[in-house]
This record gives sequence, C-alpha cells and structure tokens, in this order.
Amino acid sequence: MHPETLLVSASRPAREVDAPVNDPVHFTSTFVGWEPDAAGPRRLYGRMSNPTWDGPEQLLAALEGVEDPVERPALLFSSGMAAISAALHLAPNGGRIVAPQHAYQGGLSLLDSLQQTGRLAVERVDITDTEAVVRAVRDGGDADGPASILWLESPTNPMLEVADLAALTEAAHAAGALVVVDNTFATPLVQRPLELGADVVVHSVTKYLAGHSDVVLGAAVTDDAGLHRRLHAHRTLHGAIAGPMEAFLALRGMRTLALRLERSQANAAELARRLDAARREGTLPVAAVTYPGLPEHPQHALAAAQMQGGFGSVLTVVMEGAAAADAVVQNLRHWVPATSLGGVESLVERRRRFDGEPATVPAGLLRLSVGIEHVDDLWEDLQAGMRAAAVG
Repeated sequence: MHPETLLVSASRPAREVDAPVNDPVHFTSTFVGWEPDAAGPRRLYGRMSNPTWDGPEQLLAALEGVEDPVERPALLFSSGMAAISAALHLAPNGGRIVAPQHAYQGGLSLLDSLQQTGRLAVERVDITDTEAVVRAVRDGGDADGPASILWLESPTNPMLEVADLAALTEAAHAAGALVVVDNTFATPLVQRPLELGADVVVHSVTKYLAGHSDVVLGAAVTDDAGLHRRLHAHRTLHGAIAGPMEAFLALRGMRTLALRLERSQANAAELARRLDAARREGTLPVAAVTYPGLPEHPQHALAAAQMQGGFGSVLTVVMEGAAAADAVVQNLRHWVPATSLGGVESLVERRRRFDGEPATVPAGLLRLSVGIEHVDDLWEDLQAGMRAAAVG
C-alpha cells in the first residue's frame, strides 16, 4: 500500500453496518477487569493503555516501516521532549551520548542537564563529517570507551545539515552503540531511518504529523521487541502519556499529511529558489539561503539520495545581523512570528533570540517553516518585509 493510501485508510473501525467511519475518543481512566485465564488485551489502567492511542500508534509504526505495527506500535508520549527523554534513558548510567552540535534546542538542553547531573556524558559533533562522527562514537576522544547512543537529527534544526544515516548507523552498531534518529523535520514520507538501520526513531507529533498547531505530543518508534518493551515501561512508570483527545486530533491530522507535505514542500522549494536568485542578483538584502533541495547545499547529493520523498518544508535565510533579521519579522503580514513548525500556516523566527541556541548559529538566521498558503502571497510578503526592514 502506498503511504498516501495508508494514511487515509489504515486504523479505521471494522466495516460493519452503522459502524462509525472514525474511531471514537475513549475518555476513561480505568478498564473493566478480566478473569485470570481470559485471553485478549489487558488494558487495566489508563496510564498503560487507551484504545484511542491504537490508531495513531499503529499508523505511525506502519509509516516508519515497522514489520508488525500491531505487535510493535509506535508509542505516543505527552510531548516530543518526553519521547526524547525516554529514548535517552536507554543509555546506562554514566553512558556517553554522541549528538549533533546543531539540533532541536530542547533536546540539547536536556543533554546538558543530564551531563551536569552526571547521568550521561555528552560529546557534540559536526554530523556532516562522517569520519569524525565515527571516531567520536568508537573512540570517544577524551572519554573512555565507545558511545552508548549515537543521536542523529537529519536535517538538523536549524542549520539543515544532512547526515549520512546509513553509514553512521553501520559504524555505530559496529562500535556497540544504539542509534536514535529524530525524524521530525523529514517525516516518514520523506525518509525512514529504521530502514537505514536506526534502532529508534523519535518524532515531535506536534509538528507535521498532527499538522495544525493545536496538539502537543511526541512518539518513539522501534522495530526491536526488547527496545519497545523498555520504552513502553519507561512511559508507564514515568507517566508521560498522551491524552485521548490529543491522540484523536493527531490521527485526524495524519490523514492529510501527504497533501499538506506535498504543498508545503513545493512552496519551500520555490521560495528557496527565488530567495537564492534574489541573493545572487542583489535584489534582496539576503546573505545566505539554505535548503537541502538547492544544488548549492553542501550535502545536496546525499539529501537527494537519502530523502527520497522530497527535501522538507523548512529553509533558512541569513540576514546581516540580528537587528536586520528582527526587522524583517516585524514587517511580515502573512508569516506568523512564532516558534515551532509543521503546521498549515507559515511560521518565521530568529533562532538566536533563544539563549540556549548554539553560538555557531548565525545571529541573523531566520528559520522559515513553510505552510500551505499560495506561494506568491508568501513570496510577496517576504520581499516586502525585507525591503521595509532595509529601509527602516
């Protein structure tokens, strides 16, 4: 089944006369008990299971290529951060994590916190330097022994660097490390890290999967039975579970993922081309444009081979300094000045306005999360905002 069809047709109620087309929301904290020898599912309590989770969890697992998505469904968490935390806790106490120098700020902040408490050691790397990453995983630089987990994000947030997932995964496994990939930016319609050898995939379901900026959820996906049990136990014991309404909204959002992503990727690619042309021609005050789909992107060839469903819907523009970037944001009308990404609306923000953003992120970098509006309206707004900022 093609992913576009799977998104619409999977995880539906049985086709019976007068049956609903959509699963209902199950608002319950507990479930009727069972006889000791009875067969079948044993939900017991709402922190362990809820029927409303089944649809989105099985659908996401199928999209990511899990062999048996009913037996090993994705695991919904209360947020993307909760899913990240669960995956990081697969490392033993004192374990070492190799992670990108540029990645989701919340994840990097959690790594810093775990390192400060002595729970984990962390080594940051340039994920575009495959040989350096392999050395860090295998040898550990100043640390002793190989890494416990290689944490990957591709494309990275917000620098849009592309990692060679297959090569890095193979090397990490040879060193005895688990590989976790944050696939939020790409979604399983663009790339499927499990098929490239990753052990666990995490998502901020808040972003493209739910797709309407109205849900905070996360998910972890694995095709390894042992890792699945450990992640499920972590969720149950730590209590970072999804609410039934959020799970329902996430599944509803996933039904249109293919259409939303098709439109937003097309818009992003066109805007990247126009912005890069304006940069080269000097018609807009743009210092740099980054998008994996541009031939000038340093890892464009790798992205084209690895991201088989497109190049994503996020691009970055670098203005000449923080003041210029802030002025652009203040002069936009259609682009929403807000954090997050992956909704139907186009969002813009200057990433270095956050204290925790790495200093290697340019102060004038604007991250553009491209939505599904008409591309000409988005383009005209960007042009007007940049020209107004330059004059002001």
